[in-house]
Amino acid sequence: MLDRGYREFVVDLANCPMMDSTFMGTMATVALRLRELGQGHLHVVHCGNRCQELLSGLRLDQIFDVRANGASPPECGALERPPAIQSPEDRKRKQIETMLEAHEALSEAAPENMLRFKDVLDFLRQDLHQCVPETLHLAPERLDNKNSVNDRKGVSNG
Repeated sequence: MLDRGYREFVVDLANCPMMDSTFMGTMATVALRLRELGQGHLHVVHCGNRCQELLSGLRLDQIFDVRANGASPPECGALERPPAIQSPEDRKRKQIETMLEAHEALSEAAPENMLRFKDVLDFLRQDLHQCVPETLHLAPERLDNKNSVNDRKGVSNG
């Protein structure tokens, strides 16, 4: 979405009683990228008490605008849906990449989150490495823990 020029985002949590870390991390990814670009905002509206506690607990309320129940969202147009990924392998790889990016964003949003999500990050990197064909090259930051993953498996990189 950011690559297509969108800069204002509204996430309406009116029908969202609970959030997982991947969802919160995805919102963090967008907010951090907007900060990096120096333009745009991510607004969370109709945020109930439990969701507010989750966002505050990870200090995400520091990187985007959170409005409680009853708050009006800013005016924004609807998003266009990207084309669907076809193969099951591509869908699985994309899902793992999204989860990894989300948890990396949570760790970037607040330093204490790194300890909270270290095991999740290690697992996702390992899972991504296993589902990616050897001929496909990933960005180096995606496999920065490759040595530690391989060490656990008893594999040498040398």
